[in-house]
Amino acid sequence: MHTNKAVHPGVTVCGHTYDQYLDMVNAFHKHIAPGVVIGGLMVDLAYRNLPQGEFFDSISETRSCLPDAIQILTPCTIGNGWLKVIDLGRFALTLFEKHSGNGVRVYVNSRKLDDWPELKAFFFKLVPKKEQDPQALMAEIYLANTSIFDTMKVQVDLTCLKSRSRRDVAICPLCGEGYPSCDGEICLSCRGKAPFSYFRESGSKKG
Repeated sequence: MHTNKAVHPGVTVCGHTYDQYLDMVNAFHKHIAPGVVIGGLMVDLAYRNLPQGEFFDSISETRSCLPDAIQILTPCTIGNGWLKVIDLGRFALTLFEKHSGNGVRVYVNSRKLDDWPELKAFFFKLVPKKEQDPQALMAEIYLANTSIFDTMKVQVDLTCLKSRSRRDVAICPLCGEGYPSCDGEICLSCRGKAPFSYFRESGSKKG
């Protein structure tokens, strides 16, 4: 496990020392994942470009690593609905004021990776993971810090992010489970929308 020593002086991540953040990543992700470390630096940069004292929601444009960084460092989680994952396949995140939609997007500028060969190989998968040099990669992440990112002001369309309400709940006549009544007379799972097949105790297959 990473020890919380002043190995990386001078760098902070949302009020934590760099090494404290590495320990937080290790505890949450079960190892010090480079993508989550990079994501923490992105969250820190977004916070530094936002007004203080307001309540923010977040968007991750990838399912890989960035959602973990957001959940480690902010109150935004997938569970409370303040973190939305919109998988556009881009390593970018946005923090935005939850009522106005005004926010800051932070993304990796691909052109800035030319000065960092290990980081470039990591992002563009130029070498197999087993052939990467983890120590060299982590050294470049620390040294590059936020220099590989760009920021932009954005206006989030809040109507596109509204969560499905469960206020009106019906009981599905087929499976007997509660579901949003707006989905129709039977639940989405019984209409074949579930991503799995399952078995009842009787052994009959459904799904």
